[in-house]
Amino acid sequence: MAEAQASTIQAQGALLKTQAKTKAYVSPGVSLIAGGVAGGVEAMCTYPFEFAKTRMQLRHTPSTSAVGTGPSATKITRNPLILIRDIVRTEGLSALYTGCTTLVVGTAFKASVRFLTFDSIKNALADEKGHLSKGSGILAGMMAGCVESVVAVTPTERIKTALIDDAKGPKRFRSTTHGIQLLIREQGLRSIYQGLIPTTMKQSATSAVRMGSYNMLKESAKHYHIPLNGVTTFGIGSVAGIITVYATQPFDTIKTRVQGTQKATIREAVGDVLREAGVKGFWKGSTMRLGRLFLSGGIVFSVYEQVAAVLSTKDVL
Repeated sequence: MAEAQASTIQAQGALLKTQAKTKAYVSPGVSLIAGGVAGGVEAMCTYPFEFAKTRMQLRHTPSTSAVGTGPSATKITRNPLILIRDIVRTEGLSALYTGCTTLVVGTAFKASVRFLTFDSIKNALADEKGHLSKGSGILAGMMAGCVESVVAVTPTERIKTALIDDAKGPKRFRSTTHGIQLLIREQGLRSIYQGLIPTTMKQSATSAVRMGSYNMLKESAKHYHIPLNGVTTFGIGSVAGIITVYATQPFDTIKTRVQGTQKATIREAVGDVLREAGVKGFWKGSTMRLGRLFLSGGIVFSVYEQVAAVLSTKDVL
């Protein structure tokens, strides 16, 4: 009997240690797979908002801004739902997913890189209970954004922006592959990394705010004993997305201008925005981005947490 009790106590102790380890440590394999799945699902669900936001940012003057070409062209509105409706009417439903394949693959890849980097840094900086301080969360997010920008974001964003910009007029790119080939042939391989600096600035700021605010909100929920189920995680992720939009929109606007088919330096992009719309022009497209990041914040974090929980529970990685 004594041996049985000792065995039971030992087993329970091992279980508690395993659970503590699961809470405090996320394996690289789990981060990579869960991040990739979350990124792919997020991109598919929110791409129309991304398309509308990019289309609006690429217009150059309000008086000539239009959706489509010819006499039936429709002036671009600031309402994302109306803009999406007008694009469908003038260009068809498929137009909303121009460049989508690139973004889905790219988003899955960059989400894998982001969560892998963030979780790796979190594992190193967190305490024995897996808790991360506010400063450490922001630092981990910023570093994850820098790595993500260089490895994945800049190339995919450059290609996506060029495809959407090309779709405004007579199309030169027959497909995503053709667009990439034409960009490299005409401007060289370095053109794929056009806008690296503004993209890295935007991505490091976005990741620092997004991951940092999500981590802080998540820790607050734990402190007040709020259950971290799918609904709670979606809500926390959505709030983190809203905070991210307004904190980082200027970086996104400059990055989009630099990566358009009409090449521009950072200084030229800043000058163009100020000349056309003043300081408020740096927040052009924030409404479009708000709709996307509200949804994507909820989707990517809730999907990531669910997939990571399943993989960790089954101990497959």
